[in-house]
Amino acid sequence: MAEADQEPNARAVRPRSYKDESYLHGFLGTVGDLQKAGALQDVVLEVEGRQFPCHRLVLSAASPYFRAMFTGDMAESRQKTVVLQSLDAAMFGEILSYIYSGTLHVSLDKVQPLYQAADLLQLDYVRDTCSSYIAMNVESSTCVDLYKFANIFSLDNVRNRCLQYIGRQFRKFATSNEFCSLGVNQLTEIISHDELDVKEETAVWEAVVRWVQHSREDRLHHLPSILPHIRFNLLTSDDTAAILEDPLVREDPGRSEVIRKVVKKGNSNLKPRLGMTTEMAVLYAYTWGSHELLFMNHREGKYISCSYKTEDLPNFSAMAVTSDNDIYILQTKESEQDNQLSLFKYDHTKNVWEHECTSLVSKIQKYCCEENILEVDGILYYTAVGLDEDRPLLEMRKYNRRTNQWQECSRLQLYEPIDDFSVLSCASQIYLLTSTDESIELYCYNPSQDRWCERTPPMNIDKVSSAVALGTEIFCANRSSGDIVVYDTESGCWRELPDNWSYPKDIDVNCANYRRNLLVLENQLHILLTCPSDENEAECLVCVYGRSAGDWRDLKAILPDDEYFVYGRQLPVARMYLPYLKVQGKDALSTAGVQGIAV
Repeated sequence: MAEADQEPNARAVRPRSYKDESYLHGFLGTVGDLQKAGALQDVVLEVEGRQFPCHRLVLSAASPYFRAMFTGDMAESRQKTVVLQSLDAAMFGEILSYIYSGTLHVSLDKVQPLYQAADLLQLDYVRDTCSSYIAMNVESSTCVDLYKFANIFSLDNVRNRCLQYIGRQFRKFATSNEFCSLGVNQLTEIISHDELDVKEETAVWEAVVRWVQHSREDRLHHLPSILPHIRFNLLTSDDTAAILEDPLVREDPGRSEVIRKVVKKGNSNLKPRLGMTTEMAVLYAYTWGSHELLFMNHREGKYISCSYKTEDLPNFSAMAVTSDNDIYILQTKESEQDNQLSLFKYDHTKNVWEHECTSLVSKIQKYCCEENILEVDGILYYTAVGLDEDRPLLEMRKYNRRTNQWQECSRLQLYEPIDDFSVLSCASQIYLLTSTDESIELYCYNPSQDRWCERTPPMNIDKVSSAVALGTEIFCANRSSGDIVVYDTESGCWRELPDNWSYPKDIDVNCANYRRNLLVLENQLHILLTCPSDENEAECLVCVYGRSAGDWRDLKAILPDDEYFVYGRQLPVARMYLPYLKVQGKDALSTAGVQGIAV
């Protein structure tokens, strides 16, 4: 029929695809029923003399190991009974149960052989699940065994968790039989770790002596290779002299000379151990011709102020402290064509700021003046909100410290004009809170997928003055009231902290003039409240939140007299080695109160 002769109401029939969700979800259940009934099975797998009738098709679909076995030219592809070596029969039964049901049962007593079976059969989900389960169950009775297991199978998440646990318990662990059972490579990896909870480096030397004495004849020759991992730069000259006079060192002239060279060479760049450092919040002040950083731990009453010349500490727009305690500041310079991003890294040993990198990036037409840098899994991220055809747009770039390169990330288009925003990292993801005239919005960025998605926003706050992450929770302070709400990133639910304050009666924490900055110090939530007065001074209150009592307690902190600034919506907190700070710093503690803290 010609086109002109077609009926006027005729429509072109277009093909469509339909997906039967019930079939997809029910298919595995049907396969499991066939297995239970012993129907249509076409191969028998034998493990340690025990026989398991199965389906070649199901096994091949679940495991690359079986797919290669049954679809290639291997002899097993033609055999009705296949004997599997290097497998535990009980663990293979668990694996088979998972293949036919999709459900995996894991317990601490069988997780290691279960992982080994999954590794042989190339079952990624089972391997990953077992690895995560092991990492969550590291404790004193299992850490050494799990640490050795992680080394055999290169399980970085488990090894790092074990090293962290051993480091936090090092003083107790170093006296145990498990410590003495370590191999030399395991010993050196442990004593090389930054997060050893020791107050003095002599404790590490004493642990090494104990390890050597446990099997003196077999281990004494390892001493020269072990000593470079002891941080002689953190020892006094008397401590070093005592080590060189130890019988283990002196009794062999050749070994003594080698060790003396190691001690003399040393390594001045090695960081202090975790137990030698103090967590300090960082505030910033500017005076004519110089910059000043205040490192403070109000819980311990420690305040150290360090002054830097302008050329030694450039003007910066953001500061970040990484998980391995590196401190970075960001400097942005604008030009007509592009922006210049410069990173400076803090050298703890010298108390100086060193240039890390500079990169030219495409021009961002800023909508909000605030910029941020933060870290997720070793990667630094830069964020700023710009304009795209009069609509706000979040720009983000990431900096790989290993390759020294910046790379653009997925942008986030915002559809409403925003007053301000807060960005922070939590549980290996990035969260963005935006404030508009009418509402708060919450977005989440997944670095592995380079993708943004929207999350449930809080309903009972209008503007966020500060946000901070603690564990898997995000705490947000309301700018216009004293309310603090909490977002659980795992459940996606919000709740409000009790408004239960213990503070001086003449201070109103609900006053809208107060600036609120949250921080996490020594794994506890704190808040710094500051309010300008008519006399260019500031009322200041530092409170800590007690989870068990559900209340805020005034720490009665006395801060130094100066006008300090907080960059961003949370106070950066770093672990500082006080002897390094005191080289250039001064004790800034004042009993006169606070002249001014600006936010």
